Amino acid sequence: MNDRIVSVLIAESRTHARSAMRLLLAQEPDIVVVGEAADADAAVAAIAACRPDVVLLDWSLSRQNGNAAVDDLRAASPESFVIALSGLPEAHQEALEAGVDSFVSKGDPPEKLLAAVESCRRKRKGI
Repeated sequence: MNDRIVSVLIAESRTHARSAMRLLLAQEPDIVVVGEAADADAAVAAIAACRPDVVLLDWSLSRQNGNAAVDDLRAASPESFVIALSGLPEAHQEALEAGVDSFVSKGDPPEKLLAAVESCRRKRKGI
């Protein structure tokens, strides 16, 4: 795979939100969506199977708290970056304390999500 390409797994419970993210990411030539998951168990299975560079994690995806979801994802693929997504900007600090690499509010403009994915790509590729 091209060094510029970043693989992304979308872990989001709402179908329309997953679709919107997939469409946004598909417009970027350096991003490929390698999987999607609608719940925490499916996210862990998908990350273990496809080992994406980046996981977009809906902070409310897990039946447990977000901390447990991050721990499970890290165990399945320690090398994957995790970007937490939440409609609650106040979840930012909790997500960072749980060990995510970045946080994007669902109310932020799409460019912020793309910038977070790009930042992870740069870290992954050592740029």
